[in-house]
Amino acid sequence: MKNIKNNFGLIIILSIFLGCSDVVEFDPHDEYQVTEVDYLQTEADYQTMAVSCYTPTQWLNQVIVVGDVSSDNSVAGGENASDVIAYQQMDDYAILTNNSILQDLWTSAYEGVNRTNYLIGYKDVNLLGNTVNFEGKEALYGEIHFLRAFYYFNLVKMFGDVVLFTDHKLGLSDFGTLQRSPKAEVYAQMEMDLIQAINVLPTVQSQQGRITKYAAQALLGKVYLYQEKFNEAVPVLQSVVDGPFSLVSNFDNIFLLEGENGSESVYEVQYSNGQPYYNWGGATRGQGNYAVQQNGVRGFNGSANMPFNSGWSTNLPTQDLANAYAEGDQRKAATTFDVEAYANNNPSLNVSYQVAPFKNTGLYNKKYLPRKGQTSGQVELNYENNQRTIRYSEVLLMAAEANLRASTANQALAQSYLDRVRDRAFRNQNNRVTATVQTVWDERRLELGMEGDRFFDLVRTGQATNVLGGLGYNSATLGLFPIPQREIDISRLSQNEGY
Repeated sequence: MKNIKNNFGLIIILSIFLGCSDVVEFDPHDEYQVTEVDYLQTEADYQTMAVSCYTPTQWLNQVIVVGDVSSDNSVAGGENASDVIAYQQMDDYAILTNNSILQDLWTSAYEGVNRTNYLIGYKDVNLLGNTVNFEGKEALYGEIHFLRAFYYFNLVKMFGDVVLFTDHKLGLSDFGTLQRSPKAEVYAQMEMDLIQAINVLPTVQSQQGRITKYAAQALLGKVYLYQEKFNEAVPVLQSVVDGPFSLVSNFDNIFLLEGENGSESVYEVQYSNGQPYYNWGGATRGQGNYAVQQNGVRGFNGSANMPFNSGWSTNLPTQDLANAYAEGDQRKAATTFDVEAYANNNPSLNVSYQVAPFKNTGLYNKKYLPRKGQTSGQVELNYENNQRTIRYSEVLLMAAEANLRASTANQALAQSYLDRVRDRAFRNQNNRVTATVQTVWDERRLELGMEGDRFFDLVRTGQATNVLGGLGYNSATLGLFPIPQREIDISRLSQNEGY
């Protein structure tokens, strides 16, 4: 999906001009060639703005890091206790309400909501009152409804009750007027958006990376699981299970550049390095996947044919995660990269590296380890690795859980889905385990390790206190992060428990 990748960096800035009869008339065209009134006149305008609705999905890559650092999967790492203090707070369960990463994620998700709301608001008529019809318009709006649900899903799983608005783009007059809505209402909106998307989206898109019917069904299934609506989740996930997807035999290959948008990909957030980005003031706003640089080994060097670049040694997998993998499970080496073992096993590469200075575990996130040839311009900001957001194996595990927890459980079907995931992991059928709710939950950790689901899984399944309590987890927070203090100060929002 290189075309949409290369358009992702385009941000449409639209100005709203308010007039008043008792002042001199002002024509925006005196200062701007294109104004809001001039836009959405053609199919190309709608298509371009649709791409801009995708853009904030790229800005949310730090949600993945949050989901692991806040769990038993990884530690913050870095140079010292002051390096990326926002992650140190999460790692130590001492999160302050002015945490910069949480503020950025809140802002990014609501920018996505704003953009999708704006385009949805002008679906039928534009600002001039004209209707612009074109082939595929309904399907295009299916993508937009998916994206709005995706942004709200990320907000709810992090913050619980959040501000819900769907009928307009926020303006100055909204400050202080909108309050948090119960998460049940926000989930209901997600369901409506995703069902609407499913009804109009194609199963195959002309450009890789655009939302398909299967992606919408998979996200809806996940939304149902988070609400414990297992009966509803079963059929919608079954539609994806029966789709055109297949498991990649070599697990490590999924996360290579050539593995992007492969047979296991249900939905990926697309990145590219085609438009190098240099603005450190907006590190997460670039064309590339900034999160990749975080996972790299400090000072990682070697001979010319060594495949890896160096990084910042943050988001370090724990030995606890590594020890959770059984002997022969190919996912261990594909998830937890042991740099010392790599250097010892590859003497011809003349490997050198700096031991992680802070909270060293000896391990690094292999799934998103920085690789040579996959970045450009400002190296740290422009890695083109796609974020594998929903994989087919996760759909199988979600379907297994839903079938086990439905009012009429189907253990045999759940067993078959779990078997498929474990058979691929071990490359044989000798390591199967009985499908229970707990074994499926455990399998999610192994299959999705360092992909950002662990903390949210522990919270939604009620395991957070038992698993994380010894690490300092504060159960009084109910598994939620604090509402950013800025939002409380400006909009007078209420704060979550425990902060």
